[in-house]
Amino acid sequence: MSKFGERLKNVGPGALVAAAFIGPGTVTSCSISGATAGYTLLWAMLLSVISVIIMQTMAARLGIISGMGLGEALRTKFTGSGARVVLAILVIAAVFVGNIAYETGNLTGSILGIQAAFPAADNATAKIVIALILGVIAFFLLFSGSYQSVENILTALVVLMGVIFLICAFAAKPDWGAVAKGLFGFKVPDGGDWMTVAALMGTTVVPYNIYLHAASAATKWGDNDDKDDALANSRFDSVLSIGLGGIISMAIIICASATIHATGGTIASGADMAKALSPLLGNWATVIFGIGLFAAGITSTLTAPLAAAFASSGILGWGEDMKQNRFKIFWIIVLAFGIFATCTLGASPTQIILFAQAANAILLPVTGILLLIVSNDRSIMGEYKNKTWFNILVVIVIAIFVFIAARNMRAFVTGLQALLAA
Repeated sequence: MSKFGERLKNVGPGALVAAAFIGPGTVTSCSISGATAGYTLLWAMLLSVISVIIMQTMAARLGIISGMGLGEALRTKFTGSGARVVLAILVIAAVFVGNIAYETGNLTGSILGIQAAFPAADNATAKIVIALILGVIAFFLLFSGSYQSVENILTALVVLMGVIFLICAFAAKPDWGAVAKGLFGFKVPDGGDWMTVAALMGTTVVPYNIYLHAASAATKWGDNDDKDDALANSRFDSVLSIGLGGIISMAIIICASATIHATGGTIASGADMAKALSPLLGNWATVIFGIGLFAAGITSTLTAPLAAAFASSGILGWGEDMKQNRFKIFWIIVLAFGIFATCTLGASPTQIILFAQAANAILLPVTGILLLIVSNDRSIMGEYKNKTWFNILVVIVIAIFVFIAARNMRAFVTGLQALLAA
């Protein structure tokens, strides 16, 4: 088998990251961005993807070299009992709040996809039934404790999403010259739509993915004696998988730009995209886009609880073995709360998704800084600790995270008030 074939065969942890960030929030944010700003903000998605690749390659390197996830690495770095308690509270509270919000949005997005494809299921009773069915599917997949099975399923779903959303983008017959200008124009629409820029970045650079990637890379390559080869496999995996995730996100923006922005229409959520595609794809529009939205929701429904378990078990020193019962406790709690909130909250799906994005943006800087600290610890990373030039890139990315958090603080408070009032 060729070297490229070997690299392709080892794709996995990066696909988990792509599966995690292409959730209903990404579909909704990209759809709204394309509908309101056209192709103009494609550069923001490109910048987001580059930021994700920088952070996730660092997380994967941590997992491969140390054999630990970020939670375990933090526990190794900070040996004082007081520091460990503070970190445990910080990580568990942050990951749980963020991931429960995400899990609710993920399940809601999956339901939207099913309802878009099958309008007869668009009622309160069907919503509860579908949420329970999806929850049971996620439960048994995660309860199996088979990392390889979860990885294979999520990789297949990412490929499925890629095919579906690229079909939609090409069917929309976009202005490819305008697409190129949007990718490299670095412009913001008149009126300074920085909140949309922040939303696009916040839905792509997801803090819990850092925990997920470090732990999954440790699981897949941590025992490999040839660290340089493992790192090469990991870099290929990250660039290919996350790059594909970025292309999928851009395809959604392009599709919305060509079908909705071009006609002066408006959009409230990713599900509305199916209606806009009807003139191009006919009666199959709702089915095709609905399957894509369902796939986006179910992939993230699996990864959010898994990431919470990796982070929490690691920081408590319980190890990161998916087959251990105490590891399962964490993802069961996140999944259960997500199902409960999906079935009981009266808020609109868009409200839930946007709140999850805002919560995510606030957690980004903290997670990025913690990863930077352990990746520069020679006792953990040895000769593979960050180089100076790479640290400069990471600091720039974290500065972007801080900007996103500042821009989303008001959205977080407003979203929380809306959810509580619903």
